[in-house]
Amino acid sequence: MTNCERPTRLEQRLQPASLEIENHVYGRDKDKQTILDLLLKSDDERNFVIPILGMGGIGKTTLAQLVYNDASIQNHFHLKAWACVSDYFDVLRITKDILQSITSVSCNDNDLNIVQEKLQKELSGKKFLIVLDDVWNENYHDWTILQSPFKTRTQGSKIIVTTRNHGVSSTMGALHAHSLELLSDDDCLSVFAQHALGARDFEGHPSLKEVAEKIVRKCNGLPLAAKTLGGLLRTNVDLHAWEDILESEIWKLSKDQSSIIPTLQLSYHHLPLHLKRCFMYCAIIPKDYEFEKEEIILLWRAQGFLQEARDKQCIHDLDHKYFNDLVSRSLLQVCVNNNSQFVMHDLINDLAQSVSGEVCFKIEDSQRISKHARHLSYIAERFDGIKKFEGIYEAQHLRTFLPLSFSSGFLCNNYLTNHVLRNLLPNLRWLRALSLEGYQITMLPDFVGDLKLLRYLNFSKNRVIKCLPESVSTLYNLETFLLKGCWNLEKLPSEMEKLVNLCYLDITGAYKLKGMESNFSMLTNLQKLSSFVLGKEKGHKIRELMNLSNLRGELCISGLQNIAEPRDAWMARLSDKSRLENLELQWSKDFENRREEVEKKVMDGFQPSKKLMELSIKFYCGEMLANWVGDSSFNCLQSLCLDDCRNLLSLPSIGKLPLLKKVRIKGLRSVRTVGVELFGENTTNTFSSLEILEFVDMLNWERWNLCEVDEEARKFSKLRELFIKYCPSLLGSMPDYLPSVKKLAIRSCGKLIISIQNFPLLSELEIHGCHEFSWAAKCLRLRSIKVESFEIGDCEELCSSRENNWGLLTQSISPQYLKISSCPPLVSIGTEEEREELMQLKIPSSTVNMIIRNCERLEKLSTTLYSLALLTELVLGGCSKLISVARSNLPSNLKVLVIRSCKNLQCLLLDEGEDVDSNNACVLQELNIFSCESLKRINRNVLPTTLKELEIQECPKLDGLPTTNLEVLRFSSCRSVQALPGNMHSLNALKELEISGCPNVTSILEEGIPTNLTSLTIGGPNIWKPILERDLHTLTCLKSLSISNGCPDAVSFPQDEIGVTLPSSLTYLVISDFPKLESLSSNGFRNLTSLQLLTIRKCPNLKTLPGNNMLSSLLELNFRGCPMMEERCKRDKGPEWSKISHIPWVVVY
Repeated sequence: MTNCERPTRLEQRLQPASLEIENHVYGRDKDKQTILDLLLKSDDERNFVIPILGMGGIGKTTLAQLVYNDASIQNHFHLKAWACVSDYFDVLRITKDILQSITSVSCNDNDLNIVQEKLQKELSGKKFLIVLDDVWNENYHDWTILQSPFKTRTQGSKIIVTTRNHGVSSTMGALHAHSLELLSDDDCLSVFAQHALGARDFEGHPSLKEVAEKIVRKCNGLPLAAKTLGGLLRTNVDLHAWEDILESEIWKLSKDQSSIIPTLQLSYHHLPLHLKRCFMYCAIIPKDYEFEKEEIILLWRAQGFLQEARDKQCIHDLDHKYFNDLVSRSLLQVCVNNNSQFVMHDLINDLAQSVSGEVCFKIEDSQRISKHARHLSYIAERFDGIKKFEGIYEAQHLRTFLPLSFSSGFLCNNYLTNHVLRNLLPNLRWLRALSLEGYQITMLPDFVGDLKLLRYLNFSKNRVIKCLPESVSTLYNLETFLLKGCWNLEKLPSEMEKLVNLCYLDITGAYKLKGMESNFSMLTNLQKLSSFVLGKEKGHKIRELMNLSNLRGELCISGLQNIAEPRDAWMARLSDKSRLENLELQWSKDFENRREEVEKKVMDGFQPSKKLMELSIKFYCGEMLANWVGDSSFNCLQSLCLDDCRNLLSLPSIGKLPLLKKVRIKGLRSVRTVGVELFGENTTNTFSSLEILEFVDMLNWERWNLCEVDEEARKFSKLRELFIKYCPSLLGSMPDYLPSVKKLAIRSCGKLIISIQNFPLLSELEIHGCHEFSWAAKCLRLRSIKVESFEIGDCEELCSSRENNWGLLTQSISPQYLKISSCPPLVSIGTEEEREELMQLKIPSSTVNMIIRNCERLEKLSTTLYSLALLTELVLGGCSKLISVARSNLPSNLKVLVIRSCKNLQCLLLDEGEDVDSNNACVLQELNIFSCESLKRINRNVLPTTLKELEIQECPKLDGLPTTNLEVLRFSSCRSVQALPGNMHSLNALKELEISGCPNVTSILEEGIPTNLTSLTIGGPNIWKPILERDLHTLTCLKSLSISNGCPDAVSFPQDEIGVTLPSSLTYLVISDFPKLESLSSNGFRNLTSLQLLTIRKCPNLKTLPGNNMLSSLLELNFRGCPMMEERCKRDKGPEWSKISHIPWVVVY
């Protein structure tokens, strides 16, 4: 096997994500400089993708990491993102990872179009660097989909790709690939010394140098090998130990005997027994899977790998020590995007799989599990059907059943076949760890209570379950119980006090939980209790926290309004719980019948440990906070949030908290002044660490008075983000000099004077609803500020021609992303001031992405707009007076044009009075037109040859489409369209076609439709009938088919009398609005061995599904408006149930 070939299951590719920032990297200076030159000195679009090529373990990821974190990169690119790709090439996952890397916010959307739109918006107008680590996929179509958000990129943006495969480089259109060579012996020796001795040479241990040189020669120039062996010998300066490594028999193994590099085998061979067990178990981790420390530690606990600990509290320290030992030996590595997550290098993963043999098994491809397997994992997909688990039934002695997901966040819509719940899991009586995380299971079977050996149980991210089986309370060995993100969970098992070994209970996000029925004071081993809910008239149960002295991490106590006796709060003894880091105190949103004096005393009683790092107080009704809030002795506090404490009269003095980084003040409706009290008595050296400050929904806040505050303190020297939103009474001005602020957002603060002249680092500016902006005219004597993103809305005075505020502003900033909304005076947009009386805004020449919305008087795009050479994306929406958009007015490099709800728009891409050939008019790639009820004409000859996607919806007067060469064509609710483009049959590039709600399209050309279609959506018998009779059998690539109102008289689908079978390539099928349909044809469905999703809507007479296991591949089945199927598909009773019982997700509604 050559080095660039895709390996088999064990001989698999290098995992890239070892992204702990290494302090010492040797032998890569020239390589680093070469990549930096390509990034910084070349704007050539042919160098958009820069591949780093090399064998596994040679240091591709390390080099990418060095470049990614170089200071020159930080200053050159506006945005950076890192995503690990792997051979599991999931475009949605990768796109979400990139988006999350940029925003630092978890993305819960599972619609690729929505996620790509969000990513495109984030990237718009910004020069970006994206690293795609560990790429294997050579499929050009997949790459085309992934790069959709990058099409309208800012010049100079780059993508770095690390790969072992030359083919990846050419697939991505790279001009040049940088190949990494093996390290020299000297450089390899430095790597080895660094990890073994913490030094680059052997000056301090000369006696070890000779044997070290011999060891390093066996590493063959591979950095990973030198690094791992160095980690094996770290801090061990015993010469005999080093000689043992050199003389090990493992070096003598041939490649035929083992596919694992001998240096890596040595690193395992010399591990102490307790670490061998833990490392071997890591073989269940999929390659490139990023995990948190706690995630793997809790699974180790469940398997009893930490038995040498004296008690359960010592286990916590011991398991962290084990984990850190594996990290220090480079067997686990820190991720680049998140220091709290880890990965295994691919070669290390292969090592773990090799040493675990048949004990650890990952469901991959079609491999069968051994009956000797003890630990099972797999990547959970949206629908996991019965085929996935074939063969698993033989492994009766499994101790781990672990579905894993590459997606993060609470939103997870996975579904599991009933066969696993009813037939597989109940027989696995030896299970120690069971996870059903992410599966939407309405009711958990009682069999869970029969798994008496369970120590780990994870039902997290189940958003439909309301209660749990009471039998869970009989799992006396249970140590970890995870219920994160169970939004609809209303109650816990009533006898949980029996779970005396329970150490971890995580119910984060279980918002509907009504109380804690059990006696939690019995659970003295609890170390993690994420939430404690006090039910009505159950406030006294807060005393149950008294004995839980080992609590650590975060704790949210809610329902505090139910505490009638303040002494109960003192008895919780929060001040003794020194391991608590994050505390949230939450009362009820209902402020009626509340007792302020009681709540004040309750808060006094909840004084936490001085080691607290994050504090949040919500819905407190008192006028004053407890004295401990803001006390300078809480010098570890990093975050403070006061939410909706609507009676609070003033803010606490928090300026002297040395580590405070984030402050959010929201909904404090009684606060009228913010001033010196926030800083404290001595205002010097205050807020020394504050990075984020947010004021929201402060309805009666009138003054931000900083007059009495020290001049240096007013600067908030570390502040990066400032948000002031929905503070309508706020008068005067904000701080006038904020030297570190990069992001400023002001919304609905109509009386606030806005001056940004002394915000030198400002890069994102958002202003909405600031009607008194004209008050700031004298303050807008701006220096040039590099504002990259500028949003302005409902600020009439700023856009008014009577003042020159807009002119002053645009002279001083150069935004790349510009959004203007609700600007009534605006009549025209262009690049020059309008000489006439009409109000025209001058658009900065730096603009790359522009959105104009709800500007009711906008009539035209000025001809000067053509000169905006950088503008690549334009969105026009709700501009009711806009009549035409001429081709000559569009920016010369515009690639995406979206027009929405411009009700008087009549002509598009036409110059006045002419039908012109617009082939060279612009370089449009995507044109979307929605709800333009007056639109009649798009240039009738030909659209630009560059156009790849055309979508038109709800344009009832449009009478025809020009010929074009598209990949995607969608048009719906265009009642006047009578004919499709004349060359429809020859559109060989067309992959997606939608035609619906177009009743006057009387025929499709005799030549037919393109045969390369992968997606077809049809609405109306006028379209469906000729396709069914003539074209359907030719669509051999079709994966998605949706038909609505196809044939009003059809009794079967497809009609038996026609004798047509559906294409065997189909994976997705939707049938809608067949009023007489009674059955799905067995003949028509006989070849659908790949069908995964079937949706049937508005077929009121449907009663029969195809038989003979023709739906065996189905993973999702939906019925809507099919009343007969509700009874016929009833679980275990309906006549059709046997045909669908294996399907993970069946919905009838």
